[in-house]
Amino acid sequence: MKVASFTIDHERLLKGIYVSRRDTIGRETVTTFDVRIKRPNIEPPVEVSAMHTLEHLIAVYLRESEHSDKIVYVGPMGCRTGMYIIFKGDLEPEDVLEPIKKAFEYVVSFTGAVPAATPKECGNYLDHNLAIAQYESRIYLETLNNMKRENMVYPE
Repeated sequence: MKVASFTIDHERLLKGIYVSRRDTIGRETVTTFDVRIKRPNIEPPVEVSAMHTLEHLIAVYLRESEHSDKIVYVGPMGCRTGMYIIFKGDLEPEDVLEPIKKAFEYVVSFTGAVPAATPKECGNYLDHNLAIAQYESRIYLETLNNMKRENMVYPE
């Protein structure tokens, strides 16, 4: 199968941060991280409007953080059990744990209007849920604060 993410054993996959793939573009390496917020097929997926809010807030945080020059992409998985975050560099989960942790802490503490949630800036601006995004972030932070090898290496 040519889609690497479909070869992962989703029945054994835990919440965590995993290297999904590494790609070389010219002389640059980019690393795609599987930021797994939910256990696939065990926990309910993140509610659609909360996932949309997570995408906005995490993208804004990371692109305005000290790591902004390393962020290529932030986006939700179609299955709604996680997000893909692409960083410049040949990196490991340990290298991005702190910025990802800080991004989810940012979501938990965020107040006010969701950034870029207007008709001019967003293709589905009414579909946001900050309260549930914060709830999901608090739960995921428990995983991020207690990371073990099995939360950073895909199951064999």
